[in-house]
Amino acid sequence: MYQSSLFAPTMREVPSDAEAASHRLMLRAGFIRPVASGVYTFLPLGWRVLRKISAIVREELDRAGAQEMLMSALQPAELWRTSGRYGAYSPELIRFKDRGDRDFVLGPTHEEVVTALIADEVNSYRQLPMTLYQIQTKFRDERRPRFGLLRGREFLMMDAYSFGENQESLDAAYRAMYEAYERIFSRCGLEVRGVEADSGTIGGEGGSHEFMALADVGEDTIAFCAHCGYSANLEKAEIGKRDGEPRTDLANEGAGNSAELVHTPGARTIEQLTRAMGVTADETIKTLFLVADGQATAVAIRGDHEANEIKIKRVLGAETLEMADADTIAALAAAPAGFIGPVGLDLPLWVDFAVADMATGITGANKGEFHLRGVVPGRDFSLARVGDLRNAEAGDPCPRCAEGHLDMRKGIEIGHVFKLGTKYSLPFHADFADAKGASSQIIMGCYGIGISRMMSAVAEQHHDEGGFRWPTAIAPFQAHIVPVSWKDATQSALAEELYRTLQACGVETLLDDRDERLGVKLKDADLFGIPLRIVVGKRAGEGVVEYSERSRSEAEAVSAAEAVERCRQRTAMTFR
Repeated sequence: MYQSSLFAPTMREVPSDAEAASHRLMLRAGFIRPVASGVYTFLPLGWRVLRKISAIVREELDRAGAQEMLMSALQPAELWRTSGRYGAYSPELIRFKDRGDRDFVLGPTHEEVVTALIADEVNSYRQLPMTLYQIQTKFRDERRPRFGLLRGREFLMMDAYSFGENQESLDAAYRAMYEAYERIFSRCGLEVRGVEADSGTIGGEGGSHEFMALADVGEDTIAFCAHCGYSANLEKAEIGKRDGEPRTDLANEGAGNSAELVHTPGARTIEQLTRAMGVTADETIKTLFLVADGQATAVAIRGDHEANEIKIKRVLGAETLEMADADTIAALAAAPAGFIGPVGLDLPLWVDFAVADMATGITGANKGEFHLRGVVPGRDFSLARVGDLRNAEAGDPCPRCAEGHLDMRKGIEIGHVFKLGTKYSLPFHADFADAKGASSQIIMGCYGIGISRMMSAVAEQHHDEGGFRWPTAIAPFQAHIVPVSWKDATQSALAEELYRTLQACGVETLLDDRDERLGVKLKDADLFGIPLRIVVGKRAGEGVVEYSERSRSEAEAVSAAEAVERCRQRTAMTFR
């Protein structure tokens, strides 16, 4: 393509709310433009990248035996009521009524639609196993869209669904998709880590894995062990075995040494308490009042740790969990927030392992402006309910090996695979007759890749101060020809010849035919990030050009034929 015809409006000044490097560069380079908060138009360069990522996804899913289809983004709310997710799904679900006053949603995912389809069309084991997928725009009413394509309200996604007779067929489909994901991310040039994850609102009891693109801008934290390879999302990350067993019967420990009441005016936070008493946060215990599915409960966490909502929901078997408000706290405790403690509470109490291991601790006294010093877990409050209720931290022991410890990295979730089991096939009566004629529920898995989010994740990992450094497989163009002076007949003639030759070799090429200064052209070339570059300059008459790659700084003087051959070889390497 001739660059003079390319619709790529570049920007000098980027909006101040563009925090992520990928967001700033996509705006600057004319890859995207905002329509509304979290909603974007993909301009030609951005769309070319998105199409190439989609093509790789299609190739690898087809290779894994999946079949592409396309479902409606408009979904009757009744399907979501059948699955039980209409009320349980977060406010991100975009709901509306049609002119007939019927409830609809814009699909953030398609478990309901595809399961209803399979329930109608599949009735025999002979039709199984099967995996279906689509690439489609999805909608989620994010409360705080941010980082451009990394967290938007409208985005392009691949979602796939497997259907089988039994657990073995699910395991096989899951493994095939997992391996397809690894090939997809590798081909797109992404450094990705597969981690154990919580299944969230998708659900299912068979477990799930997220695929995290490592990036400092990522909103997710990955806990991993360099020794054994264990890795998990922070929500899911377990904490390794502690020394000894939980303390459960300490009724006589410290007999005669009861906890001391200490006046702590204004010490409502852990920071204020440690300052007032001259202690460190790991000597304190904070007590959280939570409401789980409408029932109040208390959770005791060490002062320097953070409670993990997912883990707490799991041990409570709760669908919903929220912090108790001031009125609820006032009705349940004799003290305001900040002075509540586990001693003498008349409601269910869950205690984190780290608190159970404390010899003594400082807690709220359940009396305004007072705390208790010398509280002994197991003596002063019950350890009948003890569990892993906190976020893992760097340095915690690995849950899979005795030698390792956990480290932390930031990541961007770009893919997720789930073992759903019968979560959706049961309510939708998606069953089949097995080889003996008996009726059984179809066993399902589901799999998603955020394609537009992948585009941003690649940009986060492949850029510098000047612009993008796209991997060749997904770059908008593979080669960029830049004549120093388009008005120079010799230079323009050689540039045209190179352009025609590369195009004939199947190398997607952009020819900068603009009447601009070389500095402007090279700055735009850096910004676009096309991986292979040929500069045609004063040695054009000798058939000599400068060849360089965007991922490297140095340029080499080579013959025009050599430049073509290098481009041909480099682009051929991107195909699998």
